[in-house]
Amino acid sequence: MDVLCLGESMIVLAPAAAEPLRGAVDLHMGVAGAESNVAVALARLGANAAWCGKVGDDPLGKRVLDVLGEAGVDCSTAQTDPERPTGVYFKDPGPEGTRVHYYRRGSAASTMGPGHLHGTAAPRLLHLSGITPILSDTCAALIDELVVDRSMDPALVSFDVNYRPALWPVSEAGPALRRLADAADIAFVGLDEAQSLWDVETADDVRGLLPGTGVLVVKDGGTGVTAFEGDTRVYTPAEPVDVVEPVGAGDAFAAGFLYGRLQDASLEASMRLGHRLAAGALQTVGDLAPPPPPETVRAILEDQ
Repeated sequence: MDVLCLGESMIVLAPAAAEPLRGAVDLHMGVAGAESNVAVALARLGANAAWCGKVGDDPLGKRVLDVLGEAGVDCSTAQTDPERPTGVYFKDPGPEGTRVHYYRRGSAASTMGPGHLHGTAAPRLLHLSGITPILSDTCAALIDELVVDRSMDPALVSFDVNYRPALWPVSEAGPALRRLADAADIAFVGLDEAQSLWDVETADDVRGLLPGTGVLVVKDGGTGVTAFEGDTRVYTPAEPVDVVEPVGAGDAFAAGFLYGRLQDASLEASMRLGHRLAAGALQTVGDLAPPPPPETVRAILEDQ
């Protein structure tokens, strides 16, 4: 297995037309989750990618597994819970942007805990995010087991900070996410997230706070990305695009970057592939866009 992604995947419901949720009649039902988004994008690129979260033993949970399976993601290690529901959230478009309303408390995924991956073969890369530890105390303990205690050794650990202000305050999230990011082999964080969480200003400031991270990737929105590995510092500008919807761009970038690293590509080439996937996601309604053609992917990664 190349990559194993762990986290909560949910059903997302959004108005079929770009209108406020309150007055909507027709809703579109999809599947969303930061970690499963990465798994889908990696599978579409050709990686052997798996998702190992937990859903309810209900029609919505079956929908999650069907959608991920159809995208080429291995869900054989995913678990179902006959007593807990699959999480759901709603998108509410409005003149000031889209708000999100979560209905995930007590979900099947919140019951994940230490030992969830016992008996699962270690992949080359394990991908996690900062969303999971706030779902429950047991989820927080599971992430500690995987990131800090390295229970899936020798797998490399990839951690996307993915701070969600609606789920926990900065006073709690800041120290917890900094500790986890600093323990990871590869860490992703948005500069805006870092500024909120850790009161920093620049990508170099973030590196100063996370000296233990093997590869640190700091994303600055539509401006560009700075990556650090040892004494190496590389900056690549973002691709200019007309943004349709920003949701999923960070997951797409992470998938492109991780695929590059799995192919032993350089930092710069991996970042360029991340930008290409992110640009596609930005121009698509929904969390993911089709990947570039295989020949384009090869050309990006071979241009060292």
